[in-house]
Amino acid sequence: MIEQPPRFNQQDLAKVLFDKSQMSNEQVKTLIEKINEEYEYWDTVKYKKRPDGCPSAQDLWIRVKASRITSTIYTWEKYGVGFGLTNKMQRMCHEFDMNFGGSWGNSAVITSDNKERYLISSLMEEAIYSSQIEGAATTRKVAKEMLRKKMTPKDRSQQMIANNYQTIQFIVDNKATPLTPELVYHIHHLMTEKTLENPEDAGRLRTNDNVVVEDGITHEVVHTPPPYQELPLFIEELCRYFNETNAKVFVHPIIRGIIIHFMIAYMHPFVDGNGRTARALFYWYMLKQGYWLMEYMSVSRVIASSKKSYEKAYLYVESDFMDVGYFIMYNLKVLDKAFKQLQAYIKKKQDEKMLANTFLQLGDINERQAQIIRMFMDNPNEVLTVKDVQARFLITPTTAKTDLMGLVQRGLLTEISFNKVKKGYIKGEKFDDSIKSVIQ
Repeated sequence: MIEQPPRFNQQDLAKVLFDKSQMSNEQVKTLIEKINEEYEYWDTVKYKKRPDGCPSAQDLWIRVKASRITSTIYTWEKYGVGFGLTNKMQRMCHEFDMNFGGSWGNSAVITSDNKERYLISSLMEEAIYSSQIEGAATTRKVAKEMLRKKMTPKDRSQQMIANNYQTIQFIVDNKATPLTPELVYHIHHLMTEKTLENPEDAGRLRTNDNVVVEDGITHEVVHTPPPYQELPLFIEELCRYFNETNAKVFVHPIIRGIIIHFMIAYMHPFVDGNGRTARALFYWYMLKQGYWLMEYMSVSRVIASSKKSYEKAYLYVESDFMDVGYFIMYNLKVLDKAFKQLQAYIKKKQDEKMLANTFLQLGDINERQAQIIRMFMDNPNEVLTVKDVQARFLITPTTAKTDLMGLVQRGLLTEISFNKVKKGYIKGEKFDDSIKSVIQ
């Protein structure tokens, strides 16, 4: 469990809010601004080096809370959900507006010939990592091979990933559709089919309060969701909040999507699969709001790499009077990192394509064949099959076979037999000399 922040009464808070002398110390104000930039919790605030005029950690904390209260926006008031809107939140949302659906996305950075391949790769990454966050034990390599080759899942972990991939594809196809309770249940059913102890729980609200969230290591209960009787009304409110276009209080769409993510996990409406469903509906909401670049980003990959911080963000909210600012700030940083990872990925693929295009100098080589040559250059022990090439380039088996046999006929690849039917392709005897002729 995380440490609870100091509690204070309304008199103490009013003293800070209405006594200007309490907030006039410039050094204290600067420190509070830095704390709020990252939306820090008590567990780090208490260790801050305090300037004169701020005698204790508790004194600093009440000033931090007072500063957040003055900029608090309340949303989903039934559960007291609110957050202090900070300059950094607004700045990051503006930058995302410009990038996720703006000029960067509309440029030729993701070229038309690469869009489908990038999209499929990112959807796979999102499905894999979102499932791994919830305990799927399959490796990324094995999972991608399963999805590319459309293999039947061998165990629960692979089934979780296959379900997640299917769910994300459904969301992409229905991104403009208004959310209804039936669609929420359908998403959960797609996400959890064949993975639950009781198959009937797929797509059905929990019917008791025997569900708690435990610490993965200590098994200590860290969250007890609200009573199950509240869930039908909550799902209706979720759909209203998801579909609302003219709210009385404007909340930036990205922040609104993050709050949707939080509330599903907080309410825990299902026996299992709540985290995966929450991330899927956040993804859907972002696409619905026009942030089309989300299709090419894997948010769950970033979350998986900072899972402890993800879990803490939930706990901070509940421990600090449902101040969802902690969860918002964490997820804005996740989006920023996911965007930078996408930029790096595209740059890497552009560099790979430039290198592969060097092999076009061999003559009578198409771009796919040049990419295949580059693969063998990067990994001399590579073994490819027709199905591998088909899945990688999204082409028919006939086209994949034609590309490979064209390289075999030039001695760049050699065909080997796995059995009487299945063939594989490895480096040919002329590969090294041919490559040297164009890269020296």
